[in-house]
Amino acid sequence: MLKGILAISGQTGLFKLVSNSKSGFIVESLIDKKRMPAHATSKISALEDIAIFTEEGDVQLQEVIKNIKEKENGGQAISHKASGNELKAYMRGILPNYDEDRVYVSDMKKVFQWYNILQENDMLNEVEAEEEETPSEE
Repeated sequence: MLKGILAISGQTGLFKLVSNSKSGFIVESLIDKKRMPAHATSKISALEDIAIFTEEGDVQLQEVIKNIKEKENGGQAISHKASGNELKAYMRGILPNYDEDRVYVSDMKKVFQWYNILQENDMLNEVEAEEEETPSEE
């Protein structure tokens, strides 16, 4: 699910990678379905590569999204426009050991906004399907 899903600095929302171009990528907004070029000079982050700092190490964004989905029974998460204190309390509810010194409110806003975009686009079931395909590290 997170494979091929991108966050682009300076752009609102999330984007699905459609294809490569000479100067970067062609992406499609998950919000309005419009396609646009994403230039190689843009700061592009693949959601599958993002992790959240915890006291014990890092937790992949996919795991955090799964925790939110379980808490909300697949429904919407807290709004990314909620107050900082509300966002911190919500984050403690889904990832109690997150590193409060290194995970900022701005990071939480992105995570909750991204979750809600994925939820609105019916992409949450793909998170669990992808996780089941990944072999465990035992």
